[in-house]
Amino acid sequence: MKLLLVVLLSANFLSQCLAERLRFDHYKVYRVQPTRADQLKGLEVLEGSSHDVMVLNNLHLGPTDFLIAPSYDKAFLGLLKSLGLSPELIDANAQSSLSLDIEPVADSNRRSEVYSWMVYHELNDTQHWMQNLVAKYPDIVTIFVAGQSYEGRKLMGLKINHKDGRADKQSIFLEAGMHAREWISPATATYFANELLTSQNAQIMGLARSYVWYILPHANPDGYVYTHTTNRMWRKTRSPQDKNCFGTDPNRNWGFHWREVGASSDPCSESYAGPKAFSEPETQTLSQHLTSLPEPMFMYLSLHSFSQLLLYPFGYTSKLPENHRQLEQVFNVAVGAMKRRYGTRYTGGNVYDAIYPAAGSSTDWAYGVLNVKYSYCYELRPSGYSFWTGFRLPASQIIPTGQETTDSLMEMIKAAAAIEGYKLQ
Repeated sequence: MKLLLVVLLSANFLSQCLAERLRFDHYKVYRVQPTRADQLKGLEVLEGSSHDVMVLNNLHLGPTDFLIAPSYDKAFLGLLKSLGLSPELIDANAQSSLSLDIEPVADSNRRSEVYSWMVYHELNDTQHWMQNLVAKYPDIVTIFVAGQSYEGRKLMGLKINHKDGRADKQSIFLEAGMHAREWISPATATYFANELLTSQNAQIMGLARSYVWYILPHANPDGYVYTHTTNRMWRKTRSPQDKNCFGTDPNRNWGFHWREVGASSDPCSESYAGPKAFSEPETQTLSQHLTSLPEPMFMYLSLHSFSQLLLYPFGYTSKLPENHRQLEQVFNVAVGAMKRRYGTRYTGGNVYDAIYPAAGSSTDWAYGVLNVKYSYCYELRPSGYSFWTGFRLPASQIIPTGQETTDSLMEMIKAAAAIEGYKLQ
């Protein structure tokens, strides 16, 4: 049995042999809160050391969640005891909780060509929906391809541009799905894109016409497909790495203070930054596409989950950006708008202090390399109290999440435009 668990968790074996979903029967999720450097150092031996243990978020001073196989439970608890740490049991059987999240696209949706926000869609369905929008709005919508993935899938997005002859029009780029298992982020991105095209709200339509919008729902398409076919909890890309491990964390792979802090050099780690900056075709080609956009970029937005946080640079240092007062001013407006509809409370600030050190992210790169003054990352619903609740957010929450995030984005952009004196329509 012990050997079977090791084999089942081997990414190499999964990629070659398994055709069905990986299961986590009787795996436990523990939350540990190291407070001292020696405790953190002691826990580092777990990262990538065994297929029986998975660090579910960045290992840092503060709450860190671990997924533990039944065969490793005793050894894990023994290590914690030796470090003076007392774990909190978050979930006694990960599979029973995770199964609540499996909500495939209804066959009736596929037959009728209806794309709704009542379910989580697979990659092909979303790309087909985007292509249909071009036919529906030929004068406004075009498809852009920001490169391709390791397995040859397109990084396909929507360009929304009301061609009104305005010479000084700037762009806003929204990227989602960087981490494969965060299903709510691409769902929210497509919801927002649909609002830009169909909303009857005058302010939303005014903003839709005021900018050239680039919306990329799936920045990590290989990983997203893998979460549907094989391992719902997959986070990284799918490129082969050393030690028979697969994938790089694409949000630690960007070439701005790459791997300085909050990222791993272990190929088996969930936060592996890759062998070098832009080692992944997904990040390399996306960065090239961003550099080549013809319009000046007014704002860069990245959607992740979960924790209900709004974050801005930097992740590599606690030093605040030069325009941090403006970033904070816009932040305050955005989190205020987020709670207006459903009372959803967001907190946040600069990445390094608000969540944990994390170098090599897309938002840091957009700010530090492209000089985009307003670069933000949303960690969407729910709040950070439970790992499993976070990544199995029910599909019934897609629309409320999309609605409140649209409220927040609209007020955020209006506030930033007012600071910069950018005239809106």
